[in-house]
Amino acid sequence: MTKLALFVRLEAKPGQEAALADFLASALPLANAESGTTAWFALKFGPSTFGVFDAFADEAGRQAHLDGQIAAALMANAATLLSSPPNIEKVDLLAVKLPA
Repeated sequence: MTKLALFVRLEAKPGQEAALADFLASALPLANAESGTTAWFALKFGPSTFGVFDAFADEAGRQAHLDGQIAAALMANAATLLSSPPNIEKVDLLAVKLPA
């Protein structure tokens, strides 16, 4: 059962909005390769505000994601792409509907 998640809010540096959007979209294959990641979404809230929402069955999956390639690449590019550090929130899911 999927019961844990991460919600990460990202604010692009001025002029880096398209680059951040491209970066997030390019992370999909990495998310697909993570066996502990149940669901993964790259989000755009507005012109410069983006996010990631991902879900996990257990804490091991969530921690593996935090220690994985997507997070490492984001942190390696943060100074170029982001106007502030990512706001990473650990979330408990109350109810979930996923495709079969």
